[in-house]
Amino acid sequence: MSREIIRTADAPAPPVTYSQAVKAAGLVFVSGTGPYDAASGAVVGNTVQEQTRQCLTNISAILAAAGSSLSKIVSATVILVDESDFSGMNEEWANWFPIEPPARQAAKLPVRIPGMRVSIAAIAEA
Repeated sequence: MSREIIRTADAPAPPVTYSQAVKAAGLVFVSGTGPYDAASGAVVGNTVQEQTRQCLTNISAILAAAGSSLSKIVSATVILVDESDFSGMNEEWANWFPIEPPARQAAKLPVRIPGMRVSIAAIAEA
């Protein structure tokens, strides 16, 4: 099975320890993606809604670079710093996936990264 490392300047660069995404077996595996601006690396937004929007904007850019799209996401994992942000994240999520949303799970982030409230990983059809 071949695999392709996906990288785009339209989404924040990840640390050297992992790729933005890997395309393999007809799927695109997008790493946990935070609410960072691709150019500056700064956190975008103060609310979980704004940050969820930025995470999904970044994931959209990564999927586009892989020849996929948000509409092809089959599963997502949402990691929140604070469980009280779940309803706000869900509110923004519903704007992006109003019908037939992907499977999803959520968890609490075990570490605190300054300013970051949410991170999202996704698996999409290629």
